[in-house]
Amino acid sequence: MPCTRRTALKSLGLAVAAAAAVPRTLLASPSRFTFARARYHSGDWDADPKMPANLLNSMVEYTRTPVDPREEVIALDSDDLGAFPFVYLSGHELVRFTKKEKENFGRYIEDGGFAFVDDCNHDVGGLFATSFEREMADLFPRRLKALPNDHELYTIAFQFPDGPPATMHELNGWGDNLVHDHLKAVTAKGKIGVLYSNKDYGCEWDYDIASKQYLAQDNTKFGVNILTYALCR
Repeated sequence: MPCTRRTALKSLGLAVAAAAAVPRTLLASPSRFTFARARYHSGDWDADPKMPANLLNSMVEYTRTPVDPREEVIALDSDDLGAFPFVYLSGHELVRFTKKEKENFGRYIEDGGFAFVDDCNHDVGGLFATSFEREMADLFPRRLKALPNDHELYTIAFQFPDGPPATMHELNGWGDNLVHDHLKAVTAKGKIGVLYSNKDYGCEWDYDIASKQYLAQDNTKFGVNILTYALCR
């Protein structure tokens, strides 16, 4: 199904219905897209603090999707996790979910939620990557797989014919000194449920909005694809 403003709004409407019992303090703008960051008990869940504002600014600039300009932080073990159609999870350190966090995350994905997970170390052998992938192996055995570079994610808004764009961290040799050719994903009901990156997009997009004018090319466009896909599945 092609993604249109109507389908995006329909997705937001489904989230509103799921959130009917959620306190109003959690959902300031239930008819708008909310960028929700997942807080988990281990590790540094609050990395790249400026990134959400950049992506939300780009959604306003390039799409007609109504957005809440404020990032929302939601505990991964919260019963209200399902109120958000999109959650972002990142960090550099150990990921070791509690029993409730693991149960919530698994249910959230199987019920149709979308999680974008980014390894801020850009290191497949690093602590975040190895521990997060271990959690995924427990939750979704053998389901975390390379995402083909012809997936609709790469054409749903802007065109990325070669798959995921490289980051400056990759090109500069930081982390594992690799340019990762693919993202990884866990699918649920035929759609991406967990989109997982070792490319460190979070830090790539973690800068003051005012600095974007000095870029030769807006590097947040792929983030628009990710958010658009999350709303239009």
